[in-house]
Amino acid sequence: MGDKVKDAADSYTGLFDETKNQQELEQKRKANYTTLVNQYYDLATDFYEFGWGTSFHFAPRFRGEALAQSIARHEHFLALKLKLQPGMKVLDVGCGVGGPLMEIGRFSRAKITGLNNNAYQISRGQRYVEKNGLEQNCDFMKADFMKIPQPDATYDAIYAIEATCHAPSKVGIYSEIFRVLKPGALFAAYEWLMTPKYDPSNAAHNKIKHDIEVGDGLPSLDTFQVALDALRAAGFEIIEYKDLATVDDINPIPWYQPLVPAWSFSGFRLTTIGKMSTHYFVNALEKIGIAPQGSLKTHSFLLAAADGLVKGGQQDIFTPMFFFLVRKPLK
Repeated sequence: MGDKVKDAADSYTGLFDETKNQQELEQKRKANYTTLVNQYYDLATDFYEFGWGTSFHFAPRFRGEALAQSIARHEHFLALKLKLQPGMKVLDVGCGVGGPLMEIGRFSRAKITGLNNNAYQISRGQRYVEKNGLEQNCDFMKADFMKIPQPDATYDAIYAIEATCHAPSKVGIYSEIFRVLKPGALFAAYEWLMTPKYDPSNAAHNKIKHDIEVGDGLPSLDTFQVALDALRAAGFEIIEYKDLATVDDINPIPWYQPLVPAWSFSGFRLTTIGKMSTHYFVNALEKIGIAPQGSLKTHSFLLAAADGLVKGGQQDIFTPMFFFLVRKPLK
């Protein structure tokens, strides 16, 4: 087990080696996206669940609202936008361990299938579904979301929560979703994108972008315009879109706030001392054989990701929640 984790960590980080040609590495990541994403989630899932729970995504947050409440509300928002009803056949693209799938399933009573190509995450998700007694309307399908093993026009609605950023091609993933969606049906998503304030000629911006990509298993981050053009190219009618990461009077707490170091019980682990303490602890566990070899390297790239996400949010060059609602035309 230890050698397997170490080999996966070495292979994964090698795809982001800053000493090598970045264009070539990006093309390699896109060509091997299934391996990239599987290695990432094999390594990162336990860390995610420990720090984040079963819903691996961000959310806009009201003043006085707990993080868990904001995440559930963010999921309910998608269900309402999609007009989900009991009995509808729905696909959750890139479902993780099933947190959103279960919440939306309970909220809407629709029949939801979680699509995931990572066997470890599916096994975790199946246990959660059984534990919560949701087998009647929540299940899983192991498959590559670029090649969904279902006939054309299968689903009444489809959603994706911070998942299609792992695709090697926006046109490719949106076209496949378009194919399996029924005519007239809706697709909604929260997409990870670089905002219009991102400057590709700015070295500091590119460092932030790279840290997010390596820390979150992404082939390459795209821009708003790339995503919107890809939706149109796939054949969708765009109903609405908006960056929900914008801080305002209604949502005054930044989405990245849970990742900001703070001198509180929950925030201590993100301070310099907290991160060093955790890092040394993981290192010690690895050395004495309790944690497998490769755990420390995994923790390192997750810390880099957190730093990149916070800086990207603070400088408003990155958003994890570019929301869009689109429709497949009737003809």
